[in-house]
Amino acid sequence: MDRTQSTFFIRALTIAVIALNVSGNYLLDIGMRRRQIVSLSPLDYVQAFTNVWVITGVLLLMGWMICQLSLLSWADLTYVLPVTSVSYIVLTVLGAFALSEHVSTSRWAGVCLIVLGVIVVGRTRPSTSPRDHEEAP
Repeated sequence: MDRTQSTFFIRALTIAVIALNVSGNYLLDIGMRRRQIVSLSPLDYVQAFTNVWVITGVLLLMGWMICQLSLLSWADLTYVLPVTSVSYIVLTVLGAFALSEHVSTSRWAGVCLIVLGVIVVGRTRPSTSPRDHEEAP
């Protein structure tokens, strides 16, 4: 796979990681809002899996983990984690507007810092392994 195809593949995986993380956590939140657990009993947590929102959220997060593992096999950790932190931004916006959560000014400031970090890291190469710096024939 040449560098252009590799970069496209890494970006596509990054989008999948972000989308699966956001949707999975969002659905978990919806499901768990209907069932608050304040117990150390494992049975209470097992019963949470009777909620379709929780089950769907967990399945999406399983997909997120598979895509995250694949992405980490293609790109550097120092690229993957900052760039996929876009999910924190999207989740904050969803929480504020779709779930009517109050987001304080300091939280919005933190989100803005994440946005700046994603922009800076997103402009770098996803992988810095020695093979990526070799001349193409």
